[in-house]
Amino acid sequence: MTSPVQPVPDHLVSALVRDEPRVLTRITSLFGRRGYNIKSLSVGTTEMPGVSRMTFVVSGERGVVEQAMKQLDKLHDVVKIIDHSLEKYVDRELVLVKVRVENSERRIEIRQMAEDFRARIVDVGRHALTFEVTGDEGKITAFIEQMRPFGILETMRTGRIALTRGSNADIASHIYHDGQTETLEPVYSSAPREGKAREVNNLF
Repeated sequence: MTSPVQPVPDHLVSALVRDEPRVLTRITSLFGRRGYNIKSLSVGTTEMPGVSRMTFVVSGERGVVEQAMKQLDKLHDVVKIIDHSLEKYVDRELVLVKVRVENSERRIEIRQMAEDFRARIVDVGRHALTFEVTGDEGKITAFIEQMRPFGILETMRTGRIALTRGSNADIASHIYHDGQTETLEPVYSSAPREGKAREVNNLF
């Protein structure tokens, strides 16, 4: 009897990077050469001029992803890596879903179901409704599954974004890590990069 296949866990990681040309290419190439699957990737500006934040959802075993983060930290473009498994965080995702509307009865039913998810209608057509939903990954997935029987015409998910919460006081420290929380430390005060880079074996 064969044992059931264990699902590959997902890991949520953010990277603060210099806002320069070809940074995205260098980072995604690094993951690609090792065969890591990036399930989602979101990029946006930060409160600091010249610094952008990338948030990845990467599939893989914990040890493998940790090694990938060390390699990522060696890149000159990367200012700081944030492993969200080490701190309590809040994450969100946005999705646009276009749903087929066959008749007026279905239209009412779809709208009532969307209200349960606090979905917002952003476009109304004779034969389709387009909704905007914001929430964590579970809420987004549940909404899509509820709309699927009606007939989904198109979807677009932005990918997850995340920030460390303002306090980890309600979490036992041993659950996440033994060190002092980085929650209230300035994100841009990183240690000299050259020294850290020499400590990591190059796997690529």
